[in-house]
Amino acid sequence: MAKKTETQGFRGYFEWFVHSEVTGSILLLACTIIALVWANSPWAGVYDDLLHTYIGVGWGDTVFKLNLHHWINDGLMVVFFFVVGLEVKRELVVGELSSFEKASLPVAAALGGMVVPAVLYAVLNVGGAGARGWGIPMATDIAFALGVLAIFGKRVPLGLKVFLTALAIADDLGAVAVIALFYTEQINFGVLAIAAVSLAVLYPVVRMRVKHRGIVLILMVVVWLDIFASGIHPTIAGILLAMVIPVRPMVDPKQFVSDAEAVLENLKKRQESDSCVITDREQLYALEYVHTGAGDALPAGLMLEQSLHPVQVWLILPLFALANAGVAIDSHILNALANPISIGIILGLAVGKPLGVLAMAWIAVKAKLCRLPTGVTWSQVFGVGCLAGIGFTMSLFITDLAFDNEAVIDSAKLGILIASLLSAVVGAAILSRSLPRDPGRDPAAAKG
Repeated sequence: MAKKTETQGFRGYFEWFVHSEVTGSILLLACTIIALVWANSPWAGVYDDLLHTYIGVGWGDTVFKLNLHHWINDGLMVVFFFVVGLEVKRELVVGELSSFEKASLPVAAALGGMVVPAVLYAVLNVGGAGARGWGIPMATDIAFALGVLAIFGKRVPLGLKVFLTALAIADDLGAVAVIALFYTEQINFGVLAIAAVSLAVLYPVVRMRVKHRGIVLILMVVVWLDIFASGIHPTIAGILLAMVIPVRPMVDPKQFVSDAEAVLENLKKRQESDSCVITDREQLYALEYVHTGAGDALPAGLMLEQSLHPVQVWLILPLFALANAGVAIDSHILNALANPISIGIILGLAVGKPLGVLAMAWIAVKAKLCRLPTGVTWSQVFGVGCLAGIGFTMSLFITDLAFDNEAVIDSAKLGILIASLLSAVVGAAILSRSLPRDPGRDPAAAKG
């Protein structure tokens, strides 16, 4: 019995480790450090050659190939955006963005956290080489931000966790809109129409729960290829695909439970053995109904979120960090920190984000559009606003879309790394002082 309890305890700890936001943040940080060390080591040439290694397929005279860096940013990151899309849809349908009252505070805070950094950056870079980078400091890295917040454990009021999550998801939605509208060079509307048709075909296929998953996968790949060829960034395909995935159960759970109980009661009256399922078709049909019905009673979007979360945490985001955080730091790049691009990003993320989040949240509350969650104070909102300044993943992603000059890209990336580090440290320091020391007492008693 003791051994069984020990095994269950290990399993519970392992599942927490795999799904924990802290784990994801630590892994992202480790890969970022590895990329920085590698890019500044004697093996920097290997790093560069590896990222520019082409991989592809060919048929006849047609060849489709991308280098490893693009496969990660334009291929694997589609899965990341697909999960983001599922999160956004869930929150819009049944979550914290599903009503005006619920959405007012996080959406207002997210809007302030996007506009103020973008304006600060634009003022410093108007007409310059970095003018296109105004979208870089708008982004929030939800994994890093929630990971830092999770360090405080039970000291964090539930309302603050929900606020940061909803804020980050609303921020992600804004970042996706910015990428689609402002970082798309030229659109091929003919190919885009084919993508729309593919999505229209996929919609009923998903809802009919077609058993051959290969058909669904093929249609998804077709949509990705069409979006890729249309000129819109291919990661937008991830968001569009997520929109056709249902986030509600396909059958009424109460009805399923009632029907399943009747079927199981009937099964109890029949002979039970390993071979009965083969010889007794009534048993086979009954078991198939329970199996299929259970699948229909599970929200497909939620199940995909849960199953893809470890893939995203353990594979996609670490590879993204390895491929994008490798900045060669020399005297030239350190001098480049004084340029408007780096300064604009650092000011935007480390200063503009928390000020924008706090100001718009305060305005929304004072206008009586919403109220602060129970137990949440204004100093905690400011601390969370600082954590929203951890731009990392999305900011690095937008950097590669905004610029094509390597020196400018490196300056921007270094600015992102410094700003994200500052935001994490300052945000953690503010929350350490403003969160209640004793999670057992009323968090509303914490001083704001």
